[in-house]
Amino acid sequence: MKKIMLFAILSLAILFSSLSIIAQDTKQQKQAAKEAAIKTLIDAQHYSFEAQTALPIGMKTRNLTPGYELKVRKDTVEAYLPYFGRAYSATIGSSDGGTQFKTTDFKYTSSETKKGGWDIAIVPKNAGDTRQLTLHVSKAGYASLQVVSNNKQSISFNGYIQ
Repeated sequence: MKKIMLFAILSLAILFSSLSIIAQDTKQQKQAAKEAAIKTLIDAQHYSFEAQTALPIGMKTRNLTPGYELKVRKDTVEAYLPYFGRAYSATIGSSDGGTQFKTTDFKYTSSETKKGGWDIAIVPKNAGDTRQLTLHVSKAGYASLQVVSNNKQSISFNGYIQ
């Protein structure tokens, strides 16, 4: 009876250890598939950065509602982002306080980082006040975006690529 009990316990231990190894393999496979999908999006220049938090200079971090994004396509860059911070000058009669533009005239440079992510610089030519957008993307798809303007303080956003 003791041998049967010992055999059952050892069998269960082997079963549970093999299940945890299988679970680790599937987790690694899912992560590898996600990394490959992000790489494909970045290489094709067809992705959207979804902003989740805004980090204005000298102010508290602000959580954002869904819908604020930067869309990047091979021929178009479109931004719909809020702005919190100090503006050095404002356009008279304008109620637009954020970074909102759509342009087909821009310079796009991308380089891979040592840890497998990407550093992307976008310089729009006719996007109003916006001078440069710098996007740092991790291989897992998390990203930070810095917006540099001519007449406003810089602002950063954290979010993800989709």
